[in-house]
Amino acid sequence: MEARDDSSIIRASLRTPECFAELFDRHAATLHRYVVRRLGPEHAEDVVAEAFTRAFETRHRYEFGRAEALPWLYGITTNIIGVHRRAEVRGLRALARTGEDPVTAAFDDRVAAKVSASATRRRLAAALARLGRGERDVLLLIAWGDLTYEETARALGVPVGTVRSRLSRARRKVTAALGGANPAETREEDHG
Repeated sequence: MEARDDSSIIRASLRTPECFAELFDRHAATLHRYVVRRLGPEHAEDVVAEAFTRAFETRHRYEFGRAEALPWLYGITTNIIGVHRRAEVRGLRALARTGEDPVTAAFDDRVAAKVSASATRRRLAAALARLGRGERDVLLLIAWGDLTYEETARALGVPVGTVRSRLSRARRKVTAALGGANPAETREEDHG
């Protein structure tokens, strides 16, 4: 059977709703990892479920000229995260205090112990907690979601120029909080 692009799956789901499950199978794990990093494991399943429910309910409005639906799904997910942003900020503040990354804590206690020892990781979390929502969303969609500027703009419904300016401000603030260190040069064993 020939693999279908996301747009074809969504289009097919308009006639045959159960086809939408293929989109879930394709992207749920990626979105789950993103939500765990943003809000922690206790909220991830609910947020991902809500994101796919909203995507299913609004699939008729999908831009069918776009083969890849992941930026669209990230946009929906990010909007839901906005509702949970207080929990996100609490999680980032906890990470700043403890250094324990919810992704590694959820999956591997040995890696979590290594991450807990990292002062840079704690300062990074504190810096992320201090960013405004727009700056944090852009930075994390690009850094953790691996989206391009254009995909991030589509996901958030803002112009590419806004993405660039928010990212620039966020990077400047984070770099300053890290004493001039570039967080992109700090490699994480669990990234991917």
